[in-house]
Amino acid sequence: MRATDKDTDYWFPAKRFGWGWGPPVRWQGWAVLGGYIGLLSLLTLILTRSDGKLLFGIGVFILTALLLAVCWHKGEPPGWRWDNDRMP
Repeated sequence: MRATDKDTDYWFPAKRFGWGWGPPVRWQGWAVLGGYIGLLSLLTLILTRSDGKLLFGIGVFILTALLLAVCWHKGEPPGWRWDNDRMP
């Protein structure tokens, strides 16, 4: 099966089974995922003291919402898949 130009424009492919996106397939997707992990790590180092737990939770929520927005915009359209869609 040959990938079309439209398929290669996606940074995040749809999962083969279930709903959502799989690992990135382009360097831009890997950069976004690396940035997400890096910022979560930084947030963990800075805000895990007892006085920063609420801010930590808010930060994780915001970073995750941003990651999902990028996946939605630059990823293959999500939907329930049971592998029947990809059979030749």
